[in-house]
Amino acid sequence: MRHGLVLAALAALALLYLGWGTGFAPGFLLSRRLIRLGAMAVGGTGIAMASILFQTVARNRILTPAIMGYEAAYLLLQALLVLALGTASLRLLGDLGNMALSLALMLGWSLALHALLFRDERNSMHRMLLIGLVLTLTLTSITQFVQLQISPGEFAVLQSFALISLDGISPNRLAISAVAVLAAGAIALRRAAIWDVMALGRDQALSLGLDHPREVRLCLALIAVFAAATTSLIGPSAFMGIFIANIAYALTGGFRHRRTLPAGSLVAVAMLLIAELMVQHLFRFGTTIGILINLICGGYFLFLILRRAGRPA
Repeated sequence: MRHGLVLAALAALALLYLGWGTGFAPGFLLSRRLIRLGAMAVGGTGIAMASILFQTVARNRILTPAIMGYEAAYLLLQALLVLALGTASLRLLGDLGNMALSLALMLGWSLALHALLFRDERNSMHRMLLIGLVLTLTLTSITQFVQLQISPGEFAVLQSFALISLDGISPNRLAISAVAVLAAGAIALRRAAIWDVMALGRDQALSLGLDHPREVRLCLALIAVFAAATTSLIGPSAFMGIFIANIAYALTGGFRHRRTLPAGSLVAVAMLLIAELMVQHLFRFGTTIGILINLICGGYFLFLILRRAGRPA
């Protein structure tokens, strides 16, 4: 029932977004909005699934791939490409080449995280947060150092990667990201029951016959695919995944991945649509979709931290 209501609301928002100011008349404006709507669907799905799967691996509801440095690693890659090749890197590599490099980097980062954090159960939430924040700050500092070495024009190009944005999305980039997200999403949904067992914890999963280390590696690999596809398509999502995942848990009333993964995807796309409508018609392009989403989701993340800190030990 709740899934149906969310889906109906999402369809209404999509029609409102496509029709407001276009009258659904074929033309440049409607075609651009269709591309943006496709980017919201692909990006929102990838962000939701990556966040829910990462929280399953970490067994914590306030962690997200962004906190663990996935997006910082992507931004560092883009900065190094601009430093080495200039703005011509976008043309020389193309959408497919950039996606391939991003995916390779994210997979390598996943393997590094697995080696550092997920080999056993000794890592507490506080240690994971600390290591993730240190890694993210380190990569961000290197990126800022690289930014000082490039020209103002190249810096402006690099800044376009730093926030959620639906501007300048090409059909080719959308198609490549869609294929990656759909393929990874199909694998995730097919293994939803296995993820449910893995969410019980390492000892319980092993006692039930699950190859826990193998499943963790596979889960992190899927997260890397989602992170590479969505970040290269619409930019870093920061704390958006935490908000989406927790709303999905509330809507479904549990943690069954067969329900939470689709529900989170619907919530993410709806959130992007609402933010885009607010930017266009409430703020008259006086702000950006990335600023709105980071403000809401960052505040929600702070609320979760303070609420957990206030609980008795």
